Amino acid sequence: MSDSFLDRLAGPEKQRIIKRLRSPEAYERLRSSVKGPEDLERALDRAEKMAELHFALESDPSANERMKDVVARAASEGGADAITEHAADLSDATRTALQEGRFRLAVMPDPETHDDQLVALPEGNVAERVPVNASMTESCVYQLSGNA
Repeated sequence: MSDSFLDRLAGPEKQRIIKRLRSPEAYERLRSSVKGPEDLERALDRAEKMAELHFALESDPSANERMKDVVARAASEGGADAITEHAADLSDATRTALQEGRFRLAVMPDPETHDDQLVALPEGNVAERVPVNASMTESCVYQLSGNA
């Protein structure tokens, strides 16, 4: 006797929920969220690397400085465009702080995807979080694993 919660709802409400669950948009969202074994393995590997990076940034001051130096050197040589895809959206104060190395690094979840990402937090009155691009994040992960 396995009653689902739908069996206990009133008729019109039950039909509305069933229609919404069977819509093409709902099916496509469900289909895009289902991952195969290879995708899961990659996602777990990335999550593990980001957790190690987060732990290193929070617990090891020398690792934190090494990774900050990598990002700061790239920002001073190539500008803010070298470390983020959103350089056009940055304020002048944030751009200057990044290029001068006045920032700290942290790992925070992306507001849209909820995946962890490396962000630069400029010092001063600027309250911006600047997501670091994937290649710079990989450089920091490589720096962490290479020198550990």
